[in-house]
Amino acid sequence: MEKKATVNDIIRLMENWAPKKFAYDWDPVGLQIGRPDASAGKVLVTLDVTEEVVIEAAEAGAGLIIAHHPPLFRPLKSVRTDTPNGRIVELCLRHGISVYVSHTNLDVAPGGVNDMLAQKLGLSGISIMEETYREPLFKLAVFTPHDSVEKVRKALGDAGAGAIGEYTHCSYELEGTGRFTPSEGADPYIGSVGKEEAVSETKIEVVLTGSIRTRVEQAMIEAHPYEEPAYDFFVLDQRLEEYGIGRVGHLPEAMSLESFAEHVKERLGVPALRAVDGGNEKIRTVAVLGGSGAKYVGAAIGKKADVLVTGDIDFHSAQDAANLGLSIVDPGHHIERIMVGGVRERLEKDAEKAGISCGFIESAIVTEPFKFM
Repeated sequence: MEKKATVNDIIRLMENWAPKKFAYDWDPVGLQIGRPDASAGKVLVTLDVTEEVVIEAAEAGAGLIIAHHPPLFRPLKSVRTDTPNGRIVELCLRHGISVYVSHTNLDVAPGGVNDMLAQKLGLSGISIMEETYREPLFKLAVFTPHDSVEKVRKALGDAGAGAIGEYTHCSYELEGTGRFTPSEGADPYIGSVGKEEAVSETKIEVVLTGSIRTRVEQAMIEAHPYEEPAYDFFVLDQRLEEYGIGRVGHLPEAMSLESFAEHVKERLGVPALRAVDGGNEKIRTVAVLGGSGAKYVGAAIGKKADVLVTGDIDFHSAQDAANLGLSIVDPGHHIERIMVGGVRERLEKDAEKAGISCGFIESAIVTEPFKFM
């Protein structure tokens, strides 16, 4: 039987995909308006939260808006209903609508905004443009009697340890001898109080990320037969997966800057764009970053991109890029609207898997402020 969704149920789905730890420090992501225990009803997905979008959500019977851009970006000193932000808050509270924001964390997340854009442009061999988050990585070694190896190993894997790429429940085992002497007050699984014991044991080793360390440790302790399990955590210097902003990939075939600009217009549905000619004879390697990407010119060059597709390029950044041999195609900030359909599709699938009953709607309100003349 499916469960009726609360706001918190949908937040969990979003944060399993795009956790808040991926967001930049300055970014006010998360639940901005409303309460987590409220009924979600339907969920409206939008790029921006405007008064028109809130009215659209209310008319559709939505109890939650998921937005990419935060409506409350800077701390409020007052909530005046004669200001745009104040009216948004008033409308949301009047209609019982919560607002959740997934911004730079959704840009960074695998399968998020930048991956959506890279795939829409037909890129292959996609990698991140600049690393912004590295998950701490540990190895857990636990010593277990032979008859409990399978139980402990399964508990570790079920808690998320031993996940490497497309593989789960990965572990390594080594047999040895454990020695111990139970003291007064102990309740040993093997042996007697005051008598030294030598027990054949198996050492199980698994890797895990820092975000699940507490969960894995608790699962191991609960599954282990010993009153005081012997185990160690080791900090590893390597990484399992990169997380970062922007994406870099390759076109199926090289093309001129003019042809690539037309390709971007067609694929991203923009009527016009700005371009900077970096002097590339052909465009093959493409860097793409949704939103404002002027400060990532250096990162794109570092990845040997021929062109950077991003929005809000300023005059001096354009000059710098051209002088350094990087072409730029600026289709505007609003190309991030690709997240509306992408988030709706992802949440529908994840909600179904989780047994959560909820309808998801794409906002039809166009929030692009620019007119092309």
